[in-house]
Amino acid sequence: MTRPLSPSQTRATPIGIGQSLPRREDATLVRGAGSYTDDLALEGQLHAAFVRSPHAHGHLRGVDLSAARAMKGVVAAYTAEDLAGEGYGSLKCIVDLPNADGTPMKRPARHALTSGKVRYVGDPVAMVVARSAVQARDAAEAVMLDIETLPAVTSAEDALEPGAPQLFDDVPGNLILDFHSGDAQKVAAAFAGAAHVTRLRIVNNRIVVNPIEPRAAIGAYDAKSRRYTLHAPSQGAFGLRNSLAAAMGVGPERMRLLTGHVGGSFGMKSAVFPEYVVLLHAARLLRRPVRWTDQRSESFVSDHHGRDMVFEAELALDKRGRFLATRFTGFGNMGAYLSPVGPMMATTNIGKNSVGMYRTPLVEVRTRCVVTNTTPIAAYRGAGRPEGNYFMERLIDAAALEMGIDRVELRRRNLVKPAELPWKTPVGTVYDSGDFPGLLTKALEAADWKGYPARQRQSAKAGKLRGRGIGCYLEVTAPPSNEMGGIHFEADGGVTLVTGTLDYGQGHWTPFAQILTSQLGVPFDKIRLVQGDSDRLIAGGGTGGSKSVMASGSAIIEASELVIEKGRLAAAHLLEASPDDIEFAAGRFAIAGTDRGIDIMELAARLRGGAALPEGVPASLDIDHVFKAAPSAYPNGCHIAEVEIDPQTGAVEIVRYVNVNDFGQLVNPMLVEGQLHGGIVQGIGQALGEQTRYDEAGQPMTGSFMDYALPRAADVPFFSFVSHSVPTATNRVGAKGCGEAGCAGSLPSVMNAVVDALSPLGVRHVDMPATAQTIWRLLQDRNAA
Repeated sequence: MTRPLSPSQTRATPIGIGQSLPRREDATLVRGAGSYTDDLALEGQLHAAFVRSPHAHGHLRGVDLSAARAMKGVVAAYTAEDLAGEGYGSLKCIVDLPNADGTPMKRPARHALTSGKVRYVGDPVAMVVARSAVQARDAAEAVMLDIETLPAVTSAEDALEPGAPQLFDDVPGNLILDFHSGDAQKVAAAFAGAAHVTRLRIVNNRIVVNPIEPRAAIGAYDAKSRRYTLHAPSQGAFGLRNSLAAAMGVGPERMRLLTGHVGGSFGMKSAVFPEYVVLLHAARLLRRPVRWTDQRSESFVSDHHGRDMVFEAELALDKRGRFLATRFTGFGNMGAYLSPVGPMMATTNIGKNSVGMYRTPLVEVRTRCVVTNTTPIAAYRGAGRPEGNYFMERLIDAAALEMGIDRVELRRRNLVKPAELPWKTPVGTVYDSGDFPGLLTKALEAADWKGYPARQRQSAKAGKLRGRGIGCYLEVTAPPSNEMGGIHFEADGGVTLVTGTLDYGQGHWTPFAQILTSQLGVPFDKIRLVQGDSDRLIAGGGTGGSKSVMASGSAIIEASELVIEKGRLAAAHLLEASPDDIEFAAGRFAIAGTDRGIDIMELAARLRGGAALPEGVPASLDIDHVFKAAPSAYPNGCHIAEVEIDPQTGAVEIVRYVNVNDFGQLVNPMLVEGQLHGGIVQGIGQALGEQTRYDEAGQPMTGSFMDYALPRAADVPFFSFVSHSVPTATNRVGAKGCGEAGCAGSLPSVMNAVVDALSPLGVRHVDMPATAQTIWRLLQDRNAA
């Protein structure tokens, strides 16, 4: 396990890349002194509450606001009719994929408040504004909706059946996208000539995101400047500002997005939600800030959900177990509307990530993306990457069992070897670095693979079934691009780092400061981070896709080089030397071969003092730089889990968990390990407990923590974290990204372990979540047979 440096170690060693330093913001957050959106209070603010459809599907015949408007404290109430004609745009899906026949995908319009029809439980219909939050919620309950209910459909497969309820007139058969990738003829030939074919129908269960901080927002409007301001949690102020401006029908210069501390997001808070548009509309008309905070029960239906896809997964092998091709044919449930990236997870990301670290020559993906009467689906930690890896790893274990080949050996035979790098995959990605065989070997050693039989016997003596599972993964991260690296030397002696990625729990401040101090030698404790004010940003790709340290880190390195170039010119003038004779090292500019020099902080102060400078000498060291682009990176690893199952109750306990990972250069190993812990636990939650269920009418059956099973501390073991890093050369840091890898490794390792424990009873596959009830019923069926 990685351990933080002691204070004495920290003082003795220059701070920089590779050290396990505590997060700088933790002292503030653990004291409860953080500043989240709901902590803010703007002068003259009003409070909003939303009226949502209680039905999954129906014609909206009318909305009666009269009783609500008459209630004490109510200031205003709005429906879709009030927003019409204001120039607001629809909420956009930014993914544009063609159908298999080349025609464009369907893009049904979604507006901030629905009219004419409601399409899922939670569909926002109206907003009430009052002087207090309680008054607003009471008035919202008084709004009368006239809804003529219609039959609902919640399954993507059922939504494509003839006669299924139709959500949109312009989406025949509920089919948004008929996606296809790969060479169907070559794949068919590979399967026809295969010595063995493994097939599994795999369900990837729907997840409620459940960040610890519910969504909240405060909309404000300045009539003089005609500018909107939204305070809201996000994953990047610059990108959300631009998307929100488009939704409001104004230019980006008329929108400001402010984000303070964020209590988790996992992909969900990156989007423009309907509430934001209506809050800003009200703020403009009422000339007062209008705020709203989601209730936890409301967030179960108003937040985007994750996952929800079903695939027939197939693997073709030759007689020696060499992979010939994979084919994935399935359904992606989009929910009632398209989120910004809704179709991406079940289409392109399945193909890219199912390849993994293997030499699979052919991959075909055929996905039908479908609208249903459920909460919209969006990115959730990994956004298709854990799903793709999970499908492949389940296929490999099933194939090993069917062919009588050891599961480790089957993987070894198909791993890309270091000598074969760079390796171009059939989906067009190029792996530039890695040691996949070495990583697998290290994982087996760390897990004491050879000592497993003794542990299995001990479990049997205790009346338990024991199983072990391997989860090898390789992720394709989002490509880092257009990220700001701003470095400002302040009058108080501090250094402000400005960048457009955004920390919603990752701890960016510390590793970014480590990168900056390693480049410029500025004092670590003098570095501040600005990330959540769109007015301070000239670019920003935001946080997502495990790219933050690659994007912001590269931007910081490039900006630091520009600071040094400016510093050479300024130092040459002050030291009366030629710029060509100025060297920079460890935070100091010096004349080569002499002891004459000036510290970078002193140089910044001298320039700030206003000394007369000749033409061509910079007046400050400040830089606002935009890092342009880098390719995706390919973090990879091998997770090995061991489980015990109580056959009397069906309860599954994870008793050992080892993870070996290649994340390239680790800027702060302790924070990387923390990211892995979080991702692993979320994967365990999906594998063993979490599932969103609907009844036949489209009513959520898992609408609170009473019936939605988030993992608890007692449900997870201690994790053994091992690094097997091979730095990449595709970005300036050498990092590969780590934020979502925990899910990619834990889903297959845990579920493969569950199936392994049950395989002596003839069990070949178990779908997630493997709850105690699911396992108990399966065991009862086996016993009855």
